[in-house]
Amino acid sequence: MVNGNSILLPDPLKYTSVLLSEVYSNNIRLEADAYNLEAKAAKNRVEHCKYGYVYLWGKDGLVEDAFVCDRFKRVYVEKSKEAIPFYLPSVIMDVYPKPSKYISDRTNVDIDTLRVKKGMLLMSVSGTVGRCSIVGDYLNDAVFSHDLLRLYGKGPFDTGYIYAFFCTPTGQQLVQNNNYGAVIQHIEPEHLRNIVIPNAPESIKEKIHNLVMESYDLRDQSNSLMDEAEQILFQELQLPPIEELKPKYFDGNVGLRNYSIKLSRTDWRLDCSYHSTAYDVLIGILKTSAAKIVPCGSPEISEAIVLPTRFKRTYVGSSFGLKFIGGKQINELNPSSEKYLAHSSLDSELKFVANSVLITRSGTIGKVALVPQHWENWIGSDHIFRIIPADNDIAGYLYCWLNTDYAQQLIKRNTFGAVIDEIDAGQLAKIEIPLLKNESKQKEINGKVLKANELRYQAYLKEREAVLIMNEIINDKK
Repeated sequence: MVNGNSILLPDPLKYTSVLLSEVYSNNIRLEADAYNLEAKAAKNRVEHCKYGYVYLWGKDGLVEDAFVCDRFKRVYVEKSKEAIPFYLPSVIMDVYPKPSKYISDRTNVDIDTLRVKKGMLLMSVSGTVGRCSIVGDYLNDAVFSHDLLRLYGKGPFDTGYIYAFFCTPTGQQLVQNNNYGAVIQHIEPEHLRNIVIPNAPESIKEKIHNLVMESYDLRDQSNSLMDEAEQILFQELQLPPIEELKPKYFDGNVGLRNYSIKLSRTDWRLDCSYHSTAYDVLIGILKTSAAKIVPCGSPEISEAIVLPTRFKRTYVGSSFGLKFIGGKQINELNPSSEKYLAHSSLDSELKFVANSVLITRSGTIGKVALVPQHWENWIGSDHIFRIIPADNDIAGYLYCWLNTDYAQQLIKRNTFGAVIDEIDAGQLAKIEIPLLKNESKQKEINGKVLKANELRYQAYLKEREAVLIMNEIINDKK
């Protein structure tokens, strides 16, 4: 304390000794991060665990093959029957991955080399490296970007076992310690040869692998139910493919978007995107096919739409606080954020409620999630809307509609902001929610979505059990 004021001191200097042989075996790398203390401690834990260790990819290792695809020039096109759905590495952690873009079949690359196969482990190799997922039925044969590591386990139970290892803090520290690059961190398949992994008995590998694969099977079942619910919704609302909802221009010969709008309908908005006539086409279809259209803020739909005010974040250790996630992570089953906030600094409106709907309000607008049971009482940032459904009889249906490409158009047309795009709570409250003429079909959609959300919770429990077993192996000394 100085004159009654506290002084923030710098973190203590971290240092360690490094053998010259380590420097040579690490490609003569001299940056401190290549020899950080946490990574050395992580490697030490694995090397001294009860079952001993092997190098992940080597003669006695667990990896059969690991590779990345060659770079290629992408030819992006609009969504159509001929366009190929194209997934970026950023979606591999999503519980319900969707294609980020579409590429032409004329792209100068062998498309089949980019397809991922069921049972393959995928890992991000740039940006946030080491994030993993396993390909299930839902993504089988999907076309992914080249900058994604594809990995096959050697034995029948090795893939799930390796996945669980990389889900642990120890596994993450070891894979990230192989990073290189000053701006964009990056790893190559060869770096797996330097990573040690516990050499557990086959029976334990089988148990962990089976838990991981059961988790991904449950995710596939969940996604199938979501798809079924969406298809029923589209059929009942008689919606054409989204790419057929074309805007009608006032003058199609001038080479830019232009619309004729009555002054009474401008809402004092002069941005062209807000007045796209594709909106009028969609609303026209809904007025015909739906029983009625109700605003999202109506008591029939939602109890409340909550957007927390900005708040001071007091970060604490995981044992002393509640998990905190941002809009970037709301599509993940088990969000990768490792931030925790102190209980005493939190308002109740910040906490998530199971089966409520989350929508991002800034930056990437319109990301939608349905809160699963294991997120109950977690904390979300002030960049996320919380829509509290009127009851569970509408919660699943509300999410199903808001998660469609059609509802995305209704949400994103409200975007405003010169630098950072945003929408506000008043705009979200006005988003149109079509209710079905066939009430039994609406109940069926709602039931399928809520069942899917429950399956996601079960998937989380399976993965969590596998990771806990792996953590016990790592920390169980000889």
